[in-house]
Amino acid sequence: MLMSLDQKDGPQANVLPEEKTDTSIGEVQDFSYDSEAERKVLRKFDKFLLPPLALILLVAYLDRSNLGIGLVGNQFNTISTLFYPFYVLFEIPWTMAVKRFGANHVLGIAMIAWSVITLCTGFIQTYHQAIAVRVLLGAFEAGLVPSIVFIISTIWERERQSKRVAIIYGANCLSGAFGGLIAYGIESMGTQHGLESWRWLFIVEGAASIVICAICWALLPRNAETAWFLSYEEKAIMVARKQRNLVNRGTEEFSWEHVKVAFTDPIIYIASASFFSASIALFGFGTFLPTIIKGLGYTSLQANYLTIPVYIFATLTLITATFTSDRLQKRAIVLAILPIAPIIGFIIACSTASHAAGYFAMFLCGAGIYSYNCLILTWISTNLAPDYKRSMAMPFFVSLANISGVVSSQIYPSTDGPKYLMGNGVSAGTETLALCGVVAVWWTLRRRNLEKEKSRGMGVEDNGMDGDRGLDFVYNL
Repeated sequence: MLMSLDQKDGPQANVLPEEKTDTSIGEVQDFSYDSEAERKVLRKFDKFLLPPLALILLVAYLDRSNLGIGLVGNQFNTISTLFYPFYVLFEIPWTMAVKRFGANHVLGIAMIAWSVITLCTGFIQTYHQAIAVRVLLGAFEAGLVPSIVFIISTIWERERQSKRVAIIYGANCLSGAFGGLIAYGIESMGTQHGLESWRWLFIVEGAASIVICAICWALLPRNAETAWFLSYEEKAIMVARKQRNLVNRGTEEFSWEHVKVAFTDPIIYIASASFFSASIALFGFGTFLPTIIKGLGYTSLQANYLTIPVYIFATLTLITATFTSDRLQKRAIVLAILPIAPIIGFIIACSTASHAAGYFAMFLCGAGIYSYNCLILTWISTNLAPDYKRSMAMPFFVSLANISGVVSSQIYPSTDGPKYLMGNGVSAGTETLALCGVVAVWWTLRRRNLEKEKSRGMGVEDNGMDGDRGLDFVYNL
């Protein structure tokens, strides 16, 4: 059971504005609640929402960690390359649909679709069929990460979001560990009933995903204010919190102005450049880790189970980094430190002939790569408002970064083995660029805060802008 992840604050009454509020739970007027009641409601979301979201992400990423099984030569690289354009193309529509139609319906359809596609992968007969199922998988998995980050941003305050995103994102790391374990077990059984072991891997994972995703579909609420696990009074608290946080949440009414501000905010492009750089290393590492370890001198079976400790360590460092970031409330400092470990790790991997040193380097790489990408997602999400801007800007931000998958899928060609100097060298360089990107984002946000502070000091009450560009919004540094 997940308990509260936050420090307790002192009791404070909150009152819903007297005007009528249009919600599915009816009209709520003069509703008051204290901070303990609010914490109780949020603990329910920790308990009932985070586990299914983490499980969904885990099963979605399982197939990616085993992509190379059954492929030869550069087929692996080509299929990885074709996956990402469709992944990028569908990210914004999926996330917008979550905002418009609800998480349960939209993610439910996507989950069942990608589970069936994974199952079908076990029965493909040609290389072109493999490309087709991979393209479809990219289209249906596209909105998962930005949608989950958006859902979390509509429930928890900015300073409490990174721990929740870490729990969800930790499933990404664990999928690598589970993927390696499952792949090792199924590969070792060989051909059964006329089907090669790699086919059984996708059949088993796909069938299990269908069952798991169907259960998660039933557990997901449409939105925070109508969640099935809340009582009438608790739903009223969520409605009141939404009204209280209008500067961050905004209204439910769509406006093309939201589209304009989402796509013209310079911070999105600055942060995307940093995220893009870091994601080259992440996608390369996540997709090719068994290949890299095999290049150190281990067999394919050994490479699969040797990925497990790396991913477990990456998960532990991810949790440590996000909890530290939440406690300090200093995102930029933590983010600037995280790329240092993978930079060192990739340099070691390029320069050493020792199997042990090369394997140790993989721990350094995993320690910083996943933590960085998780925290920058949270950092940018918490600095975007209102909801409609966030629901468009976040998938756009993620999609720009995911274009890096096209690059990362080509930097580890089979002809470059066993040391894969190009892939490891490029990854070290992109992690360095990611560190520089953090500094650029921090400087931009700090400058905006100083400008707002100066305006408020001059007695300006309204700068004619809303959301995160309004005077009342302070960027989290």
